[in-house]
Amino acid sequence: MTEAVPSWTDERVELLRRLWDDGLSASQIALQIGGVSRNAVIGKVHRLGLAGRVKPIGPAAQGRRKDGAIVEIEMETAIVEEPTLPEPPAIVAHRPAPDFPLPPTPAPEPVALAVSERVTIMDLRDSMCRWPMGDPTSPEFRFCGARAITGLPYCTQHAQVAYQPAAERKRDRRVAGFR
Repeated sequence: MTEAVPSWTDERVELLRRLWDDGLSASQIALQIGGVSRNAVIGKVHRLGLAGRVKPIGPAAQGRRKDGAIVEIEMETAIVEEPTLPEPPAIVAHRPAPDFPLPPTPAPEPVALAVSERVTIMDLRDSMCRWPMGDPTSPEFRFCGARAITGLPYCTQHAQVAYQPAAERKRDRRVAGFR
């Protein structure tokens, strides 16, 4: 047979608020109210949004002597300040790199392939260039189909377009206006 747990009536909530404002601990409030645990008091304080309190520096507000008697101890309270974040470093604008005159790089010339060399995905073999040509959603879409370089998916002309040294790529980006 279980015993009925007292609920948080208006009177009990008012007593909780008053004892909390008086500075009693959750355990002390639970003893005074009766029928509730320390955790129940803490939960109710949280749900009511009651202000937190400053923790004392040094010994607790009440202590026990060796004979078990409760004694009041004078204590010093700490002033709790909001933690402050360090000031973020100022953002320093960097000057853009000077534009050096670059020699013109020849753009890769479009590779003119005979229509007969262009192949569909169904006709594509391991030794053929896989360079896509045209819009993949159109029925005219094909792959280059020329003889691929051994170990690479592209023919000589398409490999030159696909594989550029890093220095060339950076130079090409600067010429195009990217940084």
